[in-house]
Amino acid sequence: MAEIRRYPFRRHLRADSVSYVIHYRGTKVRHSGAGLAFWFDPMSDSIAEVPIDDRELSLIMHGRSLEFQDVTIQGLLTYRTVDAEQLAERIDFNLELNRGIWRAQPLEKVGLMLSQLAQEYALDYISRTPIRDLLKSGVAPVRDVIETGLRSTTTLADMGIELVTVRISAVSPSADLEKAIETPMREKIKQEADEATYSRRALAVEKERAIAENEMQNKIELAKRETQLIAQEGANALNEAGDAAQAAKIANHAEAERVATLEGARVKLERERLTMMTDVPPAVLLAIAAQEFAGKIQTIEHLNITPDMLGTMLTDMLSKKSL
Repeated sequence: MAEIRRYPFRRHLRADSVSYVIHYRGTKVRHSGAGLAFWFDPMSDSIAEVPIDDRELSLIMHGRSLEFQDVTIQGLLTYRTVDAEQLAERIDFNLELNRGIWRAQPLEKVGLMLSQLAQEYALDYISRTPIRDLLKSGVAPVRDVIETGLRSTTTLADMGIELVTVRISAVSPSADLEKAIETPMREKIKQEADEATYSRRALAVEKERAIAENEMQNKIELAKRETQLIAQEGANALNEAGDAAQAAKIANHAEAERVATLEGARVKLERERLTMMTDVPPAVLLAIAAQEFAGKIQTIEHLNITPDMLGTMLTDMLSKKSL
């Protein structure tokens, strides 16, 4: 709002850059423009201040669809003043010169006019549209209807107002209807969630079964390999035992042949010796026997020779000598 300073018999006004001020003296305009500062006479002058910045207006509209179902629309409308003098002629923006405030409520009147126009276009669209189409299409059709209607009407231009933008935040049915509409979808979502849970569990069971089968196959393969290992170890043991037995057999056979050879040689030698001794005189045989006997006995303390032995030996010797 403009700042008004009071002095004796005079007043001074200073306005912001977003405020368009119109200074009247009688029916004539003395000053007009944005961000002005001037002196004026409070006894004869009047001043109107029109904001020219962007203004926002909240929209809350209630209507009924084609099936007579309650629908609530929430949004925001932005507008600005493009012809302040024309708007000041249609709506009272005059200031109370002592306090520098509006004497009436001009912005409320502008907002009421704009909200009624927007509501007219929106409710007309809602009344011709089924509730499911309204909820399915969302906020875009409602916003387009309101914006197209406000831009096409001459009411705003006649008042010096320009529409900046229209934003719709929600198109909502009544609580009971919303609950009834959401129930099938909620149940469908739950069903899909249950199916996803079951599918996940089935997949987990399938994976566990595959893991169990894999473990069983591994155990079977391991058991086969253990059986093959045991069989191979047994075969190796049998081969080693056979080789050892064969080696022992060969060794025993060789030893037997060696012993047989030695015994054969000894027997032959003994036979030859005996053969040679058949022609040796008894005395010589006796001497040889005594010699061998003496070689096997380390010490001989007493030796008894009987007359029979000497007689026989002497007789043989004499007989052989006489020959």
